[in-house]
Amino acid sequence: MSLRRTSSALVSVLALAAVGAVPTAAAAHGRADGFTRLSTFPAYLNSSIGDTAAAEISTVTEDGRTVVYTDSPGERLGFVDITNPSKPQPAGTLAMGGEPTSVAHLGGLLLAAVADGRLVVVSASRKIVRTIDLGGQPDSVAVAPSGRYIAVAIENERDEDVNGGALPQGPAGYLAVIDAKTWKLTKVALTGLSTVAPTDPEPEYVSINSRDEAVVSLQENNHLVVVSLATGKIKKHFTAGAVTVSGVDTVDDDRIALTGSITAKREPDGVTWITDELFATANEGDYEGGSRGWTIFNAKTGAVVWDAGNALEHIAVSYGQYPDKRSDAKGIEPENVAFGRFHGVPYVFVNSERGNFTAVYDVSNPRKPKFTQLLPTTNGPEGVVAVPSRGLVVVSSEEEDASIGIRGTVQVFGLGANPTNQLISRNGIPWGALSALSAVPGRKDRLVSVTDAVYTPTRILGLTTGGTIDSQLTVTKDGTPIGYDAEGIVARKQGGYWLAVEGSASTPNLLVRLDAKGRVQEEITLPADVAATITTNGLEGVAESGTSVWVAVQRTLKGDPANTARIGRYDTVTKTWSWLLYPLDAAPTGWSGLSEIVAVDGNMFAVIERDNQRGPLAAIKKIYTFDVPRTWSGTPTVTKKPAKDLLPILKSGNGWVQDKVEGLAIAGDGRTYAVTDNDGLDDATGETVFMNLGKLL
Repeated sequence: MSLRRTSSALVSVLALAAVGAVPTAAAAHGRADGFTRLSTFPAYLNSSIGDTAAAEISTVTEDGRTVVYTDSPGERLGFVDITNPSKPQPAGTLAMGGEPTSVAHLGGLLLAAVADGRLVVVSASRKIVRTIDLGGQPDSVAVAPSGRYIAVAIENERDEDVNGGALPQGPAGYLAVIDAKTWKLTKVALTGLSTVAPTDPEPEYVSINSRDEAVVSLQENNHLVVVSLATGKIKKHFTAGAVTVSGVDTVDDDRIALTGSITAKREPDGVTWITDELFATANEGDYEGGSRGWTIFNAKTGAVVWDAGNALEHIAVSYGQYPDKRSDAKGIEPENVAFGRFHGVPYVFVNSERGNFTAVYDVSNPRKPKFTQLLPTTNGPEGVVAVPSRGLVVVSSEEEDASIGIRGTVQVFGLGANPTNQLISRNGIPWGALSALSAVPGRKDRLVSVTDAVYTPTRILGLTTGGTIDSQLTVTKDGTPIGYDAEGIVARKQGGYWLAVEGSASTPNLLVRLDAKGRVQEEITLPADVAATITTNGLEGVAESGTSVWVAVQRTLKGDPANTARIGRYDTVTKTWSWLLYPLDAAPTGWSGLSEIVAVDGNMFAVIERDNQRGPLAAIKKIYTFDVPRTWSGTPTVTKKPAKDLLPILKSGNGWVQDKVEGLAIAGDGRTYAVTDNDGLDDATGETVFMNLGKLL
């Protein structure tokens, strides 16, 4: 569980902020309530915004009021006061003198494993009262429900730069067992058990049941071991096994195709007991495996009670959270699992490290777990803790890259309120990177969106105003599927579509006309003088009014006044362009620009104006309207009027505020809808927000 990731392979999910009544995911599965996100706490709030601060593994103190997380980059523990879980407060840090890898609590004590081989015991007053030499590099630490024993997985992690990371590499890992009464440490050897590198066991995670039995995952060895902590004896050990999973994406090719098959060792990371005889594993994979799912095992027999197969990846695809760039590796990478019983219902919570979500399962029948919800998280969810006494689930996410607005966080979810509504696709239609939105003429409950350059070929997605993606249409040119960087779409009254295509250093900005079957009928370039000043940050929206097609240019063109963007009108009769200037708000940080344009009537247009910031730095996410003159010469500046500030809505989901609000439509029901682009989970949290703004325009 060390920090071995980069920010370039991140992931996606989609939250629907709705004014109207939309069925929730939990309700769709027969439950009247579920978990909803209450808050998101950036770890840097315990230091400063310019500090590098992560939140990897976390625990919640016995009274349920303080989250304690490991901050490896800062070599410290972080504290968050969740007395009010909707308004968490920074509660300081405690230096560890090394990188903490895990933390747990024993009554009023905290137990922090530190990578240099120590278990640091911290009092309720945050004083280090004891340090125990573990004799090796620890990973996970767990406390027995009885309070009698502490177990620490001593991984002695292999060096991936030595011999290509191949096993074996000494020294061998083991399980450290500490008697909480005497603080005496006993080492339980784990060598000679696995068929994979038996001389080099690398225990990754440990969990303890009410019988004082520990289950330990030997991730790289693809093995599971059950240990009696009272005797220090191994009660059972068995391989985690391999599984053939069909119907998954196995190729990194900018498209999601659930047609591949893998045969892989499970190589479990996180483990958790469900009962005293059953436990669950998150099958992340590491050395040479990863089955992309999670499994329930019988601890007595070693038998597989249930396995997720391809289901978890299919769920990720349906919720827009699938990381295509990881298709040729380990897919969504289930990282960790936790168990909790809420209002009598037993749940397992499964973190997807690359998909940036926590999946919730009802395990009332462990042989047939029922998926109930997908909880969108920030990047790299590592730790997950169930707190049934307060009806809470806490997820800590380690990814930290301030340069792109990605920060390590602690997120709190609560049971009992209305769960987050979510956009979901039917029949496994893959989606993400919804870069535009349009009404469908003549239909009150229909919208269309389009995928941008994250995926190829370009697809037009049909969805209901209630948030269900239920159709897809591939764009073709001369009979061949084509990939554009489509940033705008409008469905035409006479059938077909217009696309606004953003250019690059090697491709031009285009206005593209499609027929009703998505076939390219016409590609229209910009005037040479305008095209010469645009490469990236070009066309971002398109609208149609009468015989004119209107486009929005995202950023200020070279030579134009500062803090302006261009609005272009293409006359389809005369085949000529004319231009207006649009005044942009000055962004406190970064830049501001346009990302959508919609025709309200023949004279009025609405645009989305946004900055390029996310999280707490986000400042401009607004809808403005403006009227256009009937005739003009030159490039006059329009007068804009505020219509809606979207920032409060984006904040109301209590998540990480998304930067790319890129779709806007006035549907046939008279309501206005907006959507964010999740960048296909690349260098973004992956969460998409789809907003029903009511009768706004």
